[in-house]
Amino acid sequence: MKKIISIKALLILMLVVSGTSCSDDETNTTPTSVDFAITPEAVEFGSTGGHRMINVHINPGTEWTLTNTADWLSIEETSGAGMAHFNFIAAPNETQEERNTTVTASNGSQNINVQVKQSATATTEFVYDITPDPSNMSDMSSVAFAQAMGTGWNLGNTLEAIGGETAWGNPMASQTLINGVKAAGFNTIRIPVAWSTFSDASNYTIDATWMARVQEVVDYAISIDMYVIMNEHWDGGWMQPTYAQQDYVNDRLAKMWKQIATHFRDYDYHLIFAGTNEVMVEGDYGTPTAEYYTVQNSFNQTFVTTVRATGGRNAYRYLTVQGFNTNINHTVNFAQMPDDVTADRMLMEVHFYDPYNFSLNAESTITQWGANATDPNLTETWADESYVDAQFQSMKTNFTDNGIGVILGEYGAISRTDVPGHQAFRLDWVSYVSNSAREHGLVPVWWDNGLPYNNNSMGIFDRNTGAVTDTDIVNAIVD
Repeated sequence: MKKIISIKALLILMLVVSGTSCSDDETNTTPTSVDFAITPEAVEFGSTGGHRMINVHINPGTEWTLTNTADWLSIEETSGAGMAHFNFIAAPNETQEERNTTVTASNGSQNINVQVKQSATATTEFVYDITPDPSNMSDMSSVAFAQAMGTGWNLGNTLEAIGGETAWGNPMASQTLINGVKAAGFNTIRIPVAWSTFSDASNYTIDATWMARVQEVVDYAISIDMYVIMNEHWDGGWMQPTYAQQDYVNDRLAKMWKQIATHFRDYDYHLIFAGTNEVMVEGDYGTPTAEYYTVQNSFNQTFVTTVRATGGRNAYRYLTVQGFNTNINHTVNFAQMPDDVTADRMLMEVHFYDPYNFSLNAESTITQWGANATDPNLTETWADESYVDAQFQSMKTNFTDNGIGVILGEYGAISRTDVPGHQAFRLDWVSYVSNSAREHGLVPVWWDNGLPYNNNSMGIFDRNTGAVTDTDIVNAIVD
């Protein structure tokens, strides 16, 4: 989540928080006013193969076919009528040559070509900075590891605050606070970090004092046997996924993660690295172009390759990548898992704040949610319980069931103490989303922006004492 430091700031900044907002192009992947379309029209696979979701958009009852001539590519459905969603599945490419094919979709009068590309197996042996070290690194599968993480909490608006740890209104993190989080039933802590505090900006050299402070906060959680997800957060928004910025971002990302990974290389499996946060083109909240998601996928690959190359325990560390803008639909449709020299150590992260008018919009008249809502005028017509289940089932089908653990890295709904009766519906939302996430194999990680006594906050702990400030919400999260 981007910065949230006041009610006004919340309204502005929540626009860049979730790839799952309630705008039409975020909640409905079906194009309107089109007779026939296929999304995406360009598909890329890594050398290890995998699956990619394909969507057929067509008028109800209209027949369509897919023609595929590649023996290394299989398609779950090659004909049908009306809308459809299914996978392209690529076998591992054991050759040292990239391979390409074209799948032709037809509705009888119109053809659409889907370009499919798969990278070659690397021709050179992977080079590590130091010898890989599997000691004290879990051998659990990615999915089993995610299940062990339990329920999580974000130390939001703190180490990612531009201008310093206390710049967005929260006190410095402490062992007392993290002890309180653990005691409340949370087993995982996500620590958003803005790493661009440089001693040498031209070489992206992270300041040693800042590196030491982040380590101190990580140690608060590690010392009490919590899992820690440590990421590169918004950080001023320098990570724009465009062709014009691709080389610059990948260079900067690699140099920063090499330093971070090397510094934390000796930590055991409890420390998880997450490469990015909510990557999107500033101001563009629509469905990403092929340029946008292709470049964003390259950021994920740069992160994984850089961390693995540092060797030691990082050769076996669990790593988290994200789908485009952490939007569930975009992740299913466009995310490509990076190539990884270590098998079964990748996690995928998405976020969830639907419906936006209920969860984040402090001026909205939408103040009720779910089956217990009593006033249709105060309730969205979408994003109810069935929608929540469908979104999380989509992640289970496309990732968990294919051996990739899923992190729900952020979710939450603001308090509306100025709206009588709102808390009951907020509790319904929090309880349902938290439990549905767990039931579908996702690790729910609550977004806490601090300032728990303020209206429109998502803070649930006193940041000075570690005391729970909203027992009902905490119970709804961890139940």
